[in-house]
Amino acid sequence: MKNLLPALLLLIAGIASAQQKFNPVLKKQLDSVMVLDQKYRDTLTWLMTPGKIDSIPQLRSMSASKAMSHYWALQSHIDSVNVVFVEKIFKSCGYPGKTLVGEPANEAAWYVIQHSPKIEQYLPMMKKAAESRELPFRLYAMMLDRQLMNQGKEQIYGTQATSAALKNGKKIGRYIWPIRDPANVNQRRKEAGFDQTVEQNAKRLGVDYKVIKIEDVK
Repeated sequence: MKNLLPALLLLIAGIASAQQKFNPVLKKQLDSVMVLDQKYRDTLTWLMTPGKIDSIPQLRSMSASKAMSHYWALQSHIDSVNVVFVEKIFKSCGYPGKTLVGEPANEAAWYVIQHSPKIEQYLPMMKKAAESRELPFRLYAMMLDRQLMNQGKEQIYGTQATSAALKNGKKIGRYIWPIRDPANVNQRRKEAGFDQTVEQNAKRLGVDYKVIKIEDVK
């Protein structure tokens, strides 16, 4: 895995600057990036589900916390390599959207940044790609929500959940981060391209939806 970055950087060498026609080589590269982005995330999600670790034979000799640390270390290394790779693409081509790489490869760079500490830096690029239909708008909406949550502000589309303690120190498990104008969130979600309501999305995330105010989490 330590040789992954040089290999990826060699692959991108043939991408022409400002190229905006379909690039099958770059599409294949981003397909691979998407696979790598998810390589250990399913395992990590499984490990966070109570009682599931016992169903993974290769982990029975490890504690849940040790297994989590092990797989996060592996995924974090991949994530850091992926960030370097997509930043090279950004500098050469801008956002690699639908015109350049087709679908769903146009989502790969979004996933990499969504799983990185560089959301704030690249959020304007994601917005531009979404507004020009090079990237599904709902993905930009998700990234915007994550950035707002990271800043301690109300999210707009209700896509982000957290287990942060409330202001009084009380923990209530995972909940949907506070939403601006929650009464109209489902209309905003529909307009952004989501096919689930905030309540349905919360259920998908394993959360019982309830309205939480921003002043309760600050």
